[in-house]
Amino acid sequence: MDPADFYTGIVAELYAPLKSGYEDPERYARFVLDSGEPALELGCGDGDPLLALRSLGLDVEGVDSSADMLERLRLLAAAQELDVSVHHQRMEALDLPRAFRSVFLAGPTFCLLPDDETALAALRGIRSHLTDDGTALVPLFIPEPTPADVLGVARESARDDGAVLRVGVVAEERDESARTQRSTLRYERVLDGASTVDERVWTMHWHTQDGFRALAAAAGLETVAVQDDDGRHAAPDASDFTFVLRAAR
Repeated sequence: MDPADFYTGIVAELYAPLKSGYEDPERYARFVLDSGEPALELGCGDGDPLLALRSLGLDVEGVDSSADMLERLRLLAAAQELDVSVHHQRMEALDLPRAFRSVFLAGPTFCLLPDDETALAALRGIRSHLTDDGTALVPLFIPEPTPADVLGVARESARDDGAVLRVGVVAEERDESARTQRSTLRYERVLDGASTVDERVWTMHWHTQDGFRALAAAAGLETVAVQDDDGRHAAPDASDFTFVLRAAR
């Protein structure tokens, strides 16, 4: 059993809920074509949708804080004979040599930033890497508490190598005033009768629309629109919404 495979699986399962509903690369291809190249995907993970955009010939680079996920991306890119440029950096500490006309996240991974201070640093990084005529796309969501009858119940998925990966929330703390939800997730990987188990705390920090608009303004970004998944105006009480931002005039 390769421990690296186990933890790569953990990361993949961790990010899967944040990517759900955002798998179709067309939305991001359209965004890059409308806003312009070069483009930057924050939290690119193992390449969804970055690799699809590169296969279309779009000039898109990626950033992720996980070296394991970036290595997986490079292997997938090599298998598809795609050239990729990716950077191992944290979102809140961007330091890249070029500016971009399009900056985006493919799913609300921005909510993994643990507090407003870190989120503000990330937004300032977006602004400093955005051309004056560029646009940023930041999907967000407000998580629901895990139902009591689901706590301790694992969901199970089979992997290509024959392993079974089980993931479940075993404990959760929610602070409405701090807008944080700390979930303890238990991961188990079973292969050939051998089991590897790990528990990790996953902290989600959410934003209201008004709060995020103010945070973006403090970073030198103005809100162009707040959209739903279909690109229409998002309702004020929506739990899923996407901010379209540009450099403040």
